[in-house]
Amino acid sequence: VKRRRGAPPEPSCLRAWASESQALAGRWRAARCSGPGGAAARDVRQHRGDFEELLLRMRGLPAALLTLPLELTVLYNSLLFTMGSPDSAIKGEAEEIRQGLLRVLEACGACGQDLSTEELWQKVLQEVTAEELQAPLHRLGALQAAWWLAASRLASIAGLFRLLSNAEDPGRAHCSRGENELLSLLKAWRVPAEEASLPLVQSTEDLKEILCTAAAFLQGLQELEAGNFPTALSLLQEAAGGFCSKRILAQIYICLGCCAQRMDKPQTALQHLKRALQVDFQCLPALSHAAAVYHKLGETDAELQALALLYEALEKNPPVAASSSPFFLMRTELLVHTPLLASLLRHRHPSEVKYLLAQRCLQDGRVADAVEHYLDFLALLQEGLQQQVPLDGGSALPRIPEVFLEAASALEQAGRHQDAITMCDEVISRTTDLIPRMLRAEERLEQAECPLPGAGLAGGLLSQKKESLCCLAWRAAGYLHQGWAWAKLGESKEAITQFSRECLEDAVSRCVCLSVPDNLLPEVEVLQKIRLLALIGRGMQFLELGRHKEALLDFQHGLQISPGDPAAASYLVQALWKLNRKQEAAARWQKFSQSPPGEDEEQKGQGRAFPLYLVSCLKQAMFPHSESLARSIQDYIRTTSQDTST
Repeated sequence: VKRRRGAPPEPSCLRAWASESQALAGRWRAARCSGPGGAAARDVRQHRGDFEELLLRMRGLPAALLTLPLELTVLYNSLLFTMGSPDSAIKGEAEEIRQGLLRVLEACGACGQDLSTEELWQKVLQEVTAEELQAPLHRLGALQAAWWLAASRLASIAGLFRLLSNAEDPGRAHCSRGENELLSLLKAWRVPAEEASLPLVQSTEDLKEILCTAAAFLQGLQELEAGNFPTALSLLQEAAGGFCSKRILAQIYICLGCCAQRMDKPQTALQHLKRALQVDFQCLPALSHAAAVYHKLGETDAELQALALLYEALEKNPPVAASSSPFFLMRTELLVHTPLLASLLRHRHPSEVKYLLAQRCLQDGRVADAVEHYLDFLALLQEGLQQQVPLDGGSALPRIPEVFLEAASALEQAGRHQDAITMCDEVISRTTDLIPRMLRAEERLEQAECPLPGAGLAGGLLSQKKESLCCLAWRAAGYLHQGWAWAKLGESKEAITQFSRECLEDAVSRCVCLSVPDNLLPEVEVLQKIRLLALIGRGMQFLELGRHKEALLDFQHGLQISPGDPAAASYLVQALWKLNRKQEAAARWQKFSQSPPGEDEEQKGQGRAFPLYLVSCLKQAMFPHSESLARSIQDYIRTTSQDTST
């Protein structure tokens, strides 16, 4: 108690603390050389506790200029272990650094309890002139910069290093035109020399290099997110030439690849992504991004190969390889973590990749491969996929009923019609009970016009309607696929039954859509397209059975749903022709051939696309006899014109 209130510690006490600090630092160097495995992680926790205990004892006595260089060095080492511990996160204010600065002011007879951290640094660096404190304060300033960098407080770091540079040389804190100010300040900072009597567990030179790399990486990510791609590219290239592990270097190359891709330079993007894999063969997000680039280039073979390699690598699930670089307490990965980086480095679940393989094969017409991948994926569903993969906006997986319908489409195109029917039965049975007897899509949500407390209710009602519309569309699509499958099996009557199912006949009448909200419009359009395809399909079966009048009614009804649809219009002309109403058929054909593009072309122009599970149905509904029908009608018109003139 006397010592706390009185004089500074005796020299013998100072020597004991210095000896203990040197011993702890020496033990850490020996432990680090043994390797960065589990033993090193335990050593980090052990040394962290030892340094914290030593610091606590030193702070039990009044602050004194004699002991402050050692105390600040112990604080530096202690904070490095705190930052490098596996169970710690760099966030909030560095309270230990603040306490260290207050101790410095206390030793100089000043105080700064009411100052912010930035103001405290300014006061210390401007008022404390003791030569023996400059090097420890600069090291502590580097740690403060690391703490702020992890919080993306770049302006605070720049202000701190202006102070540090001015403290060394008032004329050096400048950067050239076009240079990044923060990087210029970090590079211009003179690292204080390490003293043998004050050993460090990680050199300040290493810390400076890590700060430069992390600052360039973080700013590059910020510019990438802001859409300033040339600046982002320059900063990321700066980071790639910095001081970091192979794992971080691979991540930087991924970011470079994504930046090049957004600059519409796909070949450059592929070079960066390949470089990422060369640096770290376990950097699997690089394969995922490469597949996306190949997809944009239209190189399907390369895209499928990249996805197959990604799936194989994820299936093997290799252990994370240990870094070949020395084990550092402060590392770049501890300082750079943004939502954009997390998104770019997101690891896909094997099931997501398997689905992407199935989807791309189906889109490219590789039906046999698509069937194999879809069946593999559906088998994974039985293993609890929904618990393994978060179905959020970042997932490639669609809703499960859509996967079943896509699989049914693939089976149907592969000639496995009975399997397709069975697949659709699964969708129909699971969605039937979820569809209300009447759904009014145009119903006004009065709650939306109410004050804020009612807005949640309105959103919930709208979401419920959207879900009901989705279920209605899935069930209708199931019946539609079954209709086409039965037709391919030659069972026209069964096909007509499926096309005539209540959900297809009443798909629109059950969903009264006089004034549809914008966010429900896509679902209603899908329902209308399904009903149109069902009417065309049923009309085609009526034509095959010679029931031309019934076919004509279906095609007329289809054109009421989708005026100008080329398939419905062509089949309507054919039905009229078969009913020997040739003059009417010719008039319809002339009107149709001279009309502007129909609804489908307009929809493509608006950027809307129908679900993948409807693509095969759209193809099957296309009129196959356009040229022969056109020739017959032209011959008829020519003959009629000649007879009239005669």
